[in-house]
Amino acid sequence: MSMKVNTRQVDGITVLDLSGRITLGEGSVTLRDAIRDLINKDQKSILLNLGDVSYLDSSGLGELVTAYTSVKNAGGELKLLNLTKKVQDLLQITKLYTVFDVKDDEASAISSFTK
Repeated sequence: MSMKVNTRQVDGITVLDLSGRITLGEGSVTLRDAIRDLINKDQKSILLNLGDVSYLDSSGLGELVTAYTSVKNAGGELKLLNLTKKVQDLLQITKLYTVFDVKDDEASAISSFTK
């Protein structure tokens, strides 16, 4: 199953609802293109909703780090929302949990962005 991205705006924040698998190949390329497109449109407050992501491999993890770095270097903020248990465990094992700003509910995530 390939990854799907649904983009929506909430209070000036761009929310990307991701579903499927973020893996080497199509999934990571889809995410990279979506992030690059948002930065090019000057939409730099990005919330990645990972609630429907069923699988994340090392390439997908690398893509999350790349997305985070790209947005930060462009002067923006990228946060993660609704991590599944598998993804949360993966971030803790790799110590990336301390790098990303991770939120459990959308309302507090939206309000945590600096406007």
